Amino acid sequence: MTATTDTKSLALPPKKTFAMPLAALGIVYGDIGTSPLYALKEAVRAAANGSPPVAQAVIGAVSVIFWALIFIVSLKYAVLILRADNRGEGGIVAMLALLHAREAPARSPRAILLVVGLVGAALLYGDGTITPAVSVLSAVEGLKVDAPSLSTYVVPITIAVLVGLFAVQRYGTSSIGRVFGPIMLLWFIAIGLLGLKGLLEGPAILAALNPLNALEFLLGVSWGVRFAMLGAAFLAVTGGEAMYADMGHFGRGPIRAAWFGVVLPALTLNYLGQGGHLLAYPAASDNPFFQLSPDWAHYPMVFFATAATVIASQAIISGAFSLTQQSIQLGFLPRMHVKHTAAHEIGQIYIPFVNVLLAIGTIAAVLVFRSSDALAGAYGIAVSALMIITTVLAALIARQWGYNLVAVVAVNGSFFIIDAIFFSANSLKLLEGGWFPLLLAALIAFVMLTWRRGEQIVERMRVDLRHPEDEMRRKIADPNLIRLPGAAVFLTSAKTGMPLAMANFLRHNHALHKRILLITVQSSEQPRIADAARTEVSELGFGVSRVVISYGFTEQPDVPHAIQKAVESGILDGLDPRKLSYIIGSETIIPSEHSRAMSHWREILFAFVQHNSERSAVWFKVPPKQAVEFGTEIEI
Repeated sequence: MTATTDTKSLALPPKKTFAMPLAALGIVYGDIGTSPLYALKEAVRAAANGSPPVAQAVIGAVSVIFWALIFIVSLKYAVLILRADNRGEGGIVAMLALLHAREAPARSPRAILLVVGLVGAALLYGDGTITPAVSVLSAVEGLKVDAPSLSTYVVPITIAVLVGLFAVQRYGTSSIGRVFGPIMLLWFIAIGLLGLKGLLEGPAILAALNPLNALEFLLGVSWGVRFAMLGAAFLAVTGGEAMYADMGHFGRGPIRAAWFGVVLPALTLNYLGQGGHLLAYPAASDNPFFQLSPDWAHYPMVFFATAATVIASQAIISGAFSLTQQSIQLGFLPRMHVKHTAAHEIGQIYIPFVNVLLAIGTIAAVLVFRSSDALAGAYGIAVSALMIITTVLAALIARQWGYNLVAVVAVNGSFFIIDAIFFSANSLKLLEGGWFPLLLAALIAFVMLTWRRGEQIVERMRVDLRHPEDEMRRKIADPNLIRLPGAAVFLTSAKTGMPLAMANFLRHNHALHKRILLITVQSSEQPRIADAARTEVSELGFGVSRVVISYGFTEQPDVPHAIQKAVESGILDGLDPRKLSYIIGSETIIPSEHSRAMSHWREILFAFVQHNSERSAVWFKVPPKQAVEFGTEIEI
């Protein structure tokens, strides 16, 4: 569906053609790869409607899961959505950048699109709290198969694992990440072999490969059972959205190769095997995944499953960090402290605030719901809503790229109907726990929209306070102006006019440095900017240069480094970057009850968030010894 080329995957040398799909197994497919722990169990339970499962219910549940994997993950994501890339980058934020929604005028159709996209991004955070909880909890529950007396220890063990997982985030995952792929490859081999065992026990389960069996079962039961089973079966495809979100890390080709070559065959075998085991032993419906394994392998599989779910959780957490950084760059979230945990890997980042919030939300989910069965009610509704949004945005991108309207409506419309059916089925879980991720997503979306609205209001006020370009030129051309030795940098959000920090400096000191750089850092709707195109310089005369430094939405700004590169390349001359003085404006937002631009309580929220956001000097990596701050109060 895209007219662009995935240069990242094409640029891979031949020796990495196997390494990249292997790495994708650990990062991309950890979530969907651990779905067999709970998905079929819940689907069969819903299909049987509380009664012991009969053959028709088992075959129907397995058939629905298999064809959901085919239609939603294989056709929709692997074939269609992966083509909607932003120069090789994927995800909701990349889609919003492609659609240029960031600069949408207020109350325009594109502005509505921005709101929908930000809600989709917020849904990922809601999913990020549920996925580690349900995955790790379902793995640890395997202890109950052989030792029911350990039931009381399941929740404490789960919490201990999750606390350890979030605690190690600060050290980065670079070294651990190297073994993620091989571990998950062994996991998929193991669940595939277990599936073969179950398939031999009940070969009649092969009837599930016929889609008519899924359709016949769904049409033969009541609406309540039908929707309950669809909602449970949807658990098998949660995690499929990671294929698109992580496309920028691995490339379209390796992600597809890993899915069709390893993941889909292993999942198909395991779901068929669980179904075959249930046909032979209906009493195993309480936990068919672990009861499928031989008695001697129960405890090793519990340990193995826990390791796999930790890997799946790690991928979700890393994805939340990446999404947050992209949202900050595009102005959807306030600046937060971002720690790079590996100098050689741009994607290896750690955001302490996000890590703490995810930890609190995940552990709260375990304490509130206390079992994977209960958590299954909370799981799925956020992901199904996100899938609908992704389908709609992909259709708009296809139209923007000139694809035929009839073809777009036919293809994306078909997937939209499938997504809507699963979302409707998951909506029945709202009171059972679906409210939990939706509440988290609503809070995050509200903060994102409030932040964006507040920043727009503040920027309008900066325009009113900022001296016009002509007046600035007149002031710096004044022969009576005292010029100080050395060079100074003034950071400004605008490309015209006098920066507020410069006006304050001039008002207080009645002087300016002999050499002045007016630097604007702008975020591009491209994921990455080439070094050669990063910096633009225009001379204003009298020793004043206006510098525009551009960064992609996946990059971290580093103003001193950009200046150093510009000096080395000759774009800026006569400067010693180590001797620059950075004059930075520090704004204090004062909420006003008389403003009509935004409700007062939202103004208070915006002021609080702005006060606690990362300081400009830290965000732009200005050395502390070279930074000077001038405060400004802005009433909104």
